[in-house]
Amino acid sequence: MRRLSTIAALLLAAAASACAPNPIIARDPVPAPGPTDVYACESRPMPLNAFRSNCRPVPTTPPVVLQSRG
Repeated sequence: MRRLSTIAALLLAAAASACAPNPIIARDPVPAPGPTDVYACESRPMPLNAFRSNCRPVPTTPPVVLQSRG
């Protein structure tokens, strides 16, 4: 009897999770930087294999385009 109720509970849980109307999707609240963004980062070790990073944006120079005739 106990085995039967365990199987029934597992089947009910599987059926409930299969019909979820709004699946949970994890998203990062901070978007990733674009390909033209430049950052200077400094990382320092902390106890228990942790690191503290400090990143700041760095101004970039505009791309130089050389044109010649001939």
